[in-house]
Amino acid sequence: MPPPPRTPQPVTPDPPHPAMSPLMTQSWLDLAFLHWAVDPAVVAPLLPAGTVPDTLDGVTHVGLVAFRMHRVGWLGLPGIPYLGTFPETNVRLYSRDAHGRRGVVFRSLDASRLIPVGVARAGFRLPYVWSRMDIRREGDTLTYTSRRRLPGPRGAHSRIVLRAGARIDAPSELEHFLTVRWGMHSMFRGRLMYLPNAHPRWPLHRARLVECDEALVTAAGLPAPVGEPLSVLYSPGVRVRFGRPARP
Repeated sequence: MPPPPRTPQPVTPDPPHPAMSPLMTQSWLDLAFLHWAVDPAVVAPLLPAGTVPDTLDGVTHVGLVAFRMHRVGWLGLPGIPYLGTFPETNVRLYSRDAHGRRGVVFRSLDASRLIPVGVARAGFRLPYVWSRMDIRREGDTLTYTSRRRLPGPRGAHSRIVLRAGARIDAPSELEHFLTVRWGMHSMFRGRLMYLPNAHPRWPLHRARLVECDEALVTAAGLPAPVGEPLSVLYSPGVRVRFGRPARP
């Protein structure tokens, strides 16, 4: 496969494929976006073959994203209220492929429902792990907690406390770059797959990080974050549709 082009597709606040027939639907609610800058050379070996780190001003990023998954549904059917609703925390990287498509690569996905974790691991080869998790809100302060159960590593955990602030009317170039991602890159049966998604524009808010105690980033094979996050954002959430996977 030729190397990814030097000029990737533009970062757009609206999906490039809004009319796709949904394979899966879900809502992402009460999201905390924490991001640190990282050297692309560190990230590159962790990405699927056929992708390279997506960069802004020569830097790529690692994201720690905590949220509430709500009512996962398949093929247009109503979302499942219990098994399809649970807290989740992801460690994710940023990628692009030979078509210039920007995406995310998940290094880990902690979730609190064992059956969805098993289905995602066995059926889609996604690095889901079963964890004890909770999301609590008091006024404008949200607390996200996670501690690994299976398959580990033992001791991998996170505790994020943030205070949501004012709505961002005009997100910056960096804020768009970190949140506007219209697909996921993943290996499936030895081949690179791209899973597109579509949703309304992100409603983003400023946020102040009150506490961050986490060991998920290092458990995902990355260096421990140094210092405060480069970006801390909150979103009340969006309704999401996933299309059928494409092979680059």
